[in-house]
Amino acid sequence: MKFVVAFLFFISPIISIAQSRQAAVDTAALRTKANRLAQAFLIVDTHIDVPYRLLKKMEDISVRTAEGEFDYVRAKAGGLDVPFMSVYVPAEYQKVGGNIKPFTEKMIDMVQKFALDYPDKFALINSVSDVDKAKSSGKILLTMGMENGAPLLKLDDVAYYHKRGIRYVTLTHSRDNHICDSSYDTTHTWNGLSDYGKQVIAEMNRVGIMVDISHVSDSAFYQTLRLTKAPVIASHSSCRTFTPGFERNMSDDMIRLLAKNGGVIQINFGNGFLSAAYRAKLDELRRDIEVYLKNNKLTPTDSAAQAYIKSVRSKTQMPAVTVMDVADHIDHVKKLVGVNHIGIGSDYDGVSGELPLGLNDVSMYPNLIYELLKRGYTDDDIRKICGGNLMRVWSSVETVARELQTKQP
Repeated sequence: MKFVVAFLFFISPIISIAQSRQAAVDTAALRTKANRLAQAFLIVDTHIDVPYRLLKKMEDISVRTAEGEFDYVRAKAGGLDVPFMSVYVPAEYQKVGGNIKPFTEKMIDMVQKFALDYPDKFALINSVSDVDKAKSSGKILLTMGMENGAPLLKLDDVAYYHKRGIRYVTLTHSRDNHICDSSYDTTHTWNGLSDYGKQVIAEMNRVGIMVDISHVSDSAFYQTLRLTKAPVIASHSSCRTFTPGFERNMSDDMIRLLAKNGGVIQINFGNGFLSAAYRAKLDELRRDIEVYLKNNKLTPTDSAAQAYIKSVRSKTQMPAVTVMDVADHIDHVKKLVGVNHIGIGSDYDGVSGELPLGLNDVSMYPNLIYELLKRGYTDDDIRKICGGNLMRVWSSVETVARELQTKQP
C-alpha cells in the first residue's frame, strides 16, 4: 500500500504536465482551425461605419491605417469578405433644410470611389450573384446599408437609392423620423410606423432592399413584421436579456418573431450592447458629462467639452467585456430559435472603440470563431453565422422582389 501511495505521489505531477501539454496542443489546434475557417468561410459583416469615420478624418484604407477599426490589411487578416459600408445619416439632417440628400450622396460616392481608387483590393457588389461571382477574386466586396431612412423623402427614392447601391435601410436612427419611431426617442410620434412608413416597407419589398429593424421602437418592429412580405434583418443589434431596459437591443419575443419571419439578428460587438454592467457605467458617465456641459455652457463638439470627455473616459475604469460576451449572445439566440437566425453586425468604427477584448478590429473574427469552436459549434453552424444566414435572407429578399415585380399590372 505504501508503495502504491508513493508511486501515485511520484506519477501525479507527470500526469498533470501531460494534461497541460495536451490542453495546449488542443488549444493550438483550435486556434489553427479558427484561422483556417475564417479564411475559408464567407464572412459578412452588416455594419461597418467607415464612411462616416472618414468624413471626419480621411485615411487611405487600402493600407494599414493609424486609426479606426477597418482597413484592407486587417480585413484580409481577419477573413472579412463582404462588409456592408454604413451610409449613416445623423438625425440632425432630418431638420428642414438639413441638406440631407447631398450628405447622403457624398457618402455613397465615397464608397464607390474605394473600388475605383483601389481596384485590386476592393470591388462593389449589388446582389447575391455578384458575391458568388467575385468571392474567389481575393478582393474585399463592398456593398452599402443606409443607416436612417430619413433620405427617403418620397417613395421614388426607394428605387433611386437601390440603383445607387443601397441594399438595406435602417428605418430610423436616434430620433423619430417620417417613417417610424426610434428606440432612442421618447416622443412616440407615430406609435410605431407612419402611414408613409408602411408604404416605404412595401416599396422596399418590391424593389429588393432589406428592411433593417435595428434602432426602431418595439411598436415599429411589431408593425413592420406584420406588414413585410420578405424576411427582415437587425443589422447591428444584440439581446436585451443581457441589457434589461435597453430597447435598442431585441427582446426574446422579438427574436422569436424575427426567426418566424425568416430573418436574422446580426450581433453587435459594442460593449454597451453586450454587458449590463458596462452599460450602467456608460450611462453614469454620460449623465456626469451632460451636467458638466450644462454647467459650463458647452456643446459636445466644443474643444473644451471634447477635452473634458477624453479626460473623464481615460480616468474611468470600465467593466471588462470580452469575446466571450459576444459568444454568450450568440448562444442565447441559438437556444431561443436555432443557429439559422444569427449573424455578425459588429458596428466597427461606429462604437468609438468600445469593443470587447479580443474583437478590437476586423482582423479578429477568428477569435470569435475560436470561442464558438470551444463551445461545440460545428463547422456548418459557424459557416451560417459568419455569413450564410445573411446571404440566405438577402437571396430571399431578391426572390420576393422579383415575384412582386412580376405581379405588377
